[in-house]
Amino acid sequence: MTADDRLIVALDVPNVVQGLDLAARIGDAAGFYKIGLGMLTGGGLALANELKQEQGKRIFLDMKLFDIGATVEAAVRGFARFDLDFLTVHGDPQVVRAAMQGSAGSGLRILAVTILTSLDRADLDANMIRAGDLAEITLERAVRALEAGADGVIASPQEAALIRALPQAKGRLIVTPGVRPAGAAAGDQKRIATPGQAIRDGADHIVVGRPVWQAADPRAAAQAIVADLPPRG
Repeated sequence: MTADDRLIVALDVPNVVQGLDLAARIGDAAGFYKIGLGMLTGGGLALANELKQEQGKRIFLDMKLFDIGATVEAAVRGFARFDLDFLTVHGDPQVVRAAMQGSAGSGLRILAVTILTSLDRADLDANMIRAGDLAEITLERAVRALEAGADGVIASPQEAALIRALPQAKGRLIVTPGVRPAGAAAGDQKRIATPGQAIRDGADHIVVGRPVWQAADPRAAAQAIVADLPPRG
């Protein structure tokens, strides 16, 4: 069985041991895994290397880097040595440009975060982000990140169709967290959609965490999500 790599399973567990155990339980039902900042001090890079080099899985390292250009460039260059697939940075143009310099010559794809899927307009107000419709701000940030050279963007499923319609998005990736199977709890996500809807709206990949790793049978949960995806065009 070849896993459908449109599904990226978030390994939001504390350490390498639990990450490897979860990947073993999922088996051939998933071939693409996300390792986030919360796992970094629990051996996240070792887990990434094990899954990539020993098991042939694809790896999305979700670090959401944000710093001065020289620091971002150096960090990305370091991560690029690990033969990973995706890495996230914040979508500010100067950050994206630095990240693209750091990834030059490698196969690492840089994905720019637009607006976190856990945020709504009230959160943007609290963060002193300019007034306006959240979807419009997300779209504008996506345009600026893509024009800065990003290989793709991270956005909620609710903005995927708008971003896919952008001329700047042609040939670029759209990866959507905030995906929940029908009937699943939203948790801390505020802008969500079902797996099938996210793909139909233009996402290339969906990221799903708790509905898989909290399931009694993670392999069956991953298979059910893949079954909800439309046929490849």
